Amino acid sequence: MEFKKMDTQNMSSTGNTEGVERVKCLIIGSGPAGYTAAIYAARANMNPVMYEGLQPGGQLTTTTEVDNFPGYPEGVTGPVLMEDLKKQATRFGADVRFGMATAADFSGGIHTIEIDYKDKIEAETVIIATGATAKYLGLESEEKFKGQGVSACATCDGFFYKGMDVAVVGGGDTAAEEATYLAGLCNKVYLIIRKDYMRASKAMQARVEKTENIEVLYNTNTKEITGDMMGVDGVVVNTNGEERKLDVKGFFVAIGHKPNSDIFAEYLDTDEVGYIKTVPGTSKTNVDGVFACGDVQDPHYRQAITAAGSGCTAALDAERYIGAKNS
Repeated sequence: MEFKKMDTQNMSSTGNTEGVERVKCLIIGSGPAGYTAAIYAARANMNPVMYEGLQPGGQLTTTTEVDNFPGYPEGVTGPVLMEDLKKQATRFGADVRFGMATAADFSGGIHTIEIDYKDKIEAETVIIATGATAKYLGLESEEKFKGQGVSACATCDGFFYKGMDVAVVGGGDTAAEEATYLAGLCNKVYLIIRKDYMRASKAMQARVEKTENIEVLYNTNTKEITGDMMGVDGVVVNTNGEERKLDVKGFFVAIGHKPNSDIFAEYLDTDEVGYIKTVPGTSKTNVDGVFACGDVQDPHYRQAITAAGSGCTAALDAERYIGAKNS
């Protein structure tokens, strides 16, 4: 989303501005990180207000089966898991609202967030849990089979393709890591690389080369993903002008993620990709009272359980910040 600078000319720094809501803890974004932060903040009597964003529940709502989240021995669907977390947050009094943060102003002691381009919220603490969006190739067939054979997370969904043939698209470290992970589960892994070389580090390239059931396809473009009501049954690729179909049941996209941090970029330190930097071992950003959790600050793990854990950390950090400020 394009950054929009907020007009604060007519807004007071004391929170007494007419028509501006003032809250103790504002959580931006849902998903495992946001909902967990809401649970902890609500139990700490911080009266958190959460705005869920355009996709309440985050990326997991597009996932059919989740088998690796603790507490669900039989597995659970992504939407059900997110609804359970939401119910737990509201049970303790979290005010969960539908809406999207569209601008931010962290220049003063009280932080101001604009919601849906019109409403303004002033908050003593802000917990950012806006996540990251997986990059896709943009194919119509790719969109059609998302959650039915097309995935952007091998660690999340690889188990469902145990003993099958799958394909991974991408040439960087993430793609190499996904391919080697899947190779331990699947019969065969095709690694589809658009260029004539792999961008991954030398160490990751060596791992791929040593893994016997990975076949690397250089100079190869994905043309179409095929399948039926049961899911993916193949992928059509073009290698140096020659078209063929790979008989695979899973298609994993590993071409990167974009953290949803654009509206905070003027105030918060980020890395070159846009992931929000936090003080190691905490959720603290470079702005006092602003905390980040989940995939928006995690370029490495991107798991539901690690996001939930960081949401807990953010709420605890926010509670301690308020306590220290008011002591």
